[in-house]
Amino acid sequence: MNNIKNVVECLLYVSSSPLSLKKLVEIIQEAEEEEILSSIDELREEYDRADKPVFIQKVAGGWRMATKNRYAKWIKRLYSGEMVHRLSQAALETLAIIAYRQPVTTQEVDQIRGVSSGGVLKGLLEKKLIKIAGRKETLGRPILYRTTDEFLEYFGLESISDIPPLEEMGIGNDVQELINERVEKEN
Repeated sequence: MNNIKNVVECLLYVSSSPLSLKKLVEIIQEAEEEEILSSIDELREEYDRADKPVFIQKVAGGWRMATKNRYAKWIKRLYSGEMVHRLSQAALETLAIIAYRQPVTTQEVDQIRGVSSGGVLKGLLEKKLIKIAGRKETLGRPILYRTTDEFLEYFGLESISDIPPLEEMGIGNDVQELINERVEKEN
């Protein structure tokens, strides 16, 4: 096969989810990992240089085609009424707690939020933004939750380490004080 780069570009274009290197190697059996990685790098540079409205984004352990933010208003118009996966304030709060404290139990999420989160957790599980990560080795063996690759994809993150520290956002102390207050009230 003489043009791996075109094949990689085509696959990224038609895929509805990020493609990992493993998946690309599995599909493009005629190419080595290095060739595929080199093709991705070349494509990223070409899109950058040409100032295209799309770019190749590394996210959730793979790559995907994405549109630049400056074109969002027209994309919203195209999909008006069709956009799904809007998250409620409760879902965002719960998801943030899980992302920063994972793995975490329902009781721990409830203590931090100060309200029951069972319904919110169920919704996040259905959206596949969180998953069950096992059971905590404590009395009652409560279920532990953690974020998923879909979470990374939804927020455009390559890995969980890309989440900015709370301190960097200027709310680390506020959040810790809130957690301490809620835990004290429970005890």
